[in-house]
Amino acid sequence: MHIPDGYLSPQTYIPLAIVFVTIAAIAVKKVKKEVSAKSIPYLGMASAFSFLIMMFNLPIPGGTTGHAVGSAIIAIIMGPWASIMAVSVALIIQALVFGDGGITCIGANCVNMAICMSFAAYFIFKLINWDSQKPLRIFIAGFFSGYLSLVLASILTATEFGIQPLIASSPDGKALYCPYDLSVSIPAMATGHMLIFGVAEGLITAMIVRYFFKHEPAMVYALNKGGRHE
Repeated sequence: MHIPDGYLSPQTYIPLAIVFVTIAAIAVKKVKKEVSAKSIPYLGMASAFSFLIMMFNLPIPGGTTGHAVGSAIIAIIMGPWASIMAVSVALIIQALVFGDGGITCIGANCVNMAICMSFAAYFIFKLINWDSQKPLRIFIAGFFSGYLSLVLASILTATEFGIQPLIASSPDGKALYCPYDLSVSIPAMATGHMLIFGVAEGLITAMIVRYFFKHEPAMVYALNKGGRHE
């Protein structure tokens, strides 16, 4: 799901970069308030975890890849703002050091996998779980928060691909960037994430959230009404 250079036009990646920088700045302020100093190492480990699982990616039709991300886990355990920071750091390092995702598309990739996924996962978990302390309900809420947030992020990515022929074409009608329109990009991206990668994201999220609920319930941000890590 990392968008490479050359697939998005400046009309797309520049506004997304502005959105990312703006929300990232807010995230920094929020994390300073919500995450205590002794929890900062956990934030670093969360970023490393996201970095690791995103490296296990498989190519799918449409010029991109599919993989788990980890945003849902981090958003539920540490909060959506902390998740935005952790996953964004992982994505930026991947782009600058490993060439996984384009440099011009850092903003777009962060919007899709860090911002969109984090907020979607957190609110889906809260909606399904509704502050329940029942392990089965927490497991189910964890699964669907991971599954649906990844599928939504994949559809958002596919939409960014699919609009390129409409907004950036040569005078003869040839696409200058991604050549696939929405009728190709959305099925190509959504199918793989609905059937494979979303299930993996959901199961990983559910199992890790359940583990933390069982052994360190006070650390689970989404179950902590105070909304702060001590």
